[in-house]
Amino acid sequence: MIDILLVEDNKELSALASQFLVAEGYSVYRVSNGEEALELMERELPKLMILDIMLPGIDGFAVCRAVRRKGNIPILILSARINKEDKLNGYNLGADDYLEKPVDIDILCMKIAALMKRSYEEPVSGTILVSGDIEIHQDTMKVLYKGNQLSLTVKEYDLLLLLVENKGKTLDKNRIFNSIWGPESDSEPQTLTVHIKMLRDKIEEDSKNPRKIKTVWGVGYRYEEI
Repeated sequence: MIDILLVEDNKELSALASQFLVAEGYSVYRVSNGEEALELMERELPKLMILDIMLPGIDGFAVCRAVRRKGNIPILILSARINKEDKLNGYNLGADDYLEKPVDIDILCMKIAALMKRSYEEPVSGTILVSGDIEIHQDTMKVLYKGNQLSLTVKEYDLLLLLVENKGKTLDKNRIFNSIWGPESDSEPQTLTVHIKMLRDKIEEDSKNPRKIKTVWGVGYRYEEI
């Protein structure tokens, strides 16, 4: 299995990033457009994807959407498009992180290592956290809702776990954001709102009238077990 699929049409940047990642011990496969990326994924699913947005042909957003339909591999967007709308669109389509170009290679490697650890490293314990009709299998990061497995991104899983572990408690937005994305994250705080909406769509009977993930106006969110 390929560790990292790097989708970047700038040949110089692609070669430089690949060189650093290989030095970190990762196997890297490089493609320069979205069509090649999707063709490769028909044959082999990489562990993680680094994805540019401004690609010839199919853009990165379309690639992200297509990849997310296939599975839950971590997707890290690396783009010069840095406005809030682009970032929120990336997260809404299922990206796990969004970094701005030019990126510090040490930051990039740190982000990749964190996503790899959360997605593939076996936890020490095999704890199953049960809350009403939700089961969180922490050994495999598998989440069941009414007996059916949910398709969650890494960030959605981390957010759900944090909320359930603190059920009944009102969590400040800043605390949640710093716990999931980190205080040094370049992500927009509104990213939390997007992920809350995506979680509600998956675990609420009526996401517009949520009973599990409650909004505490002016403060943050509280998870209620029902």
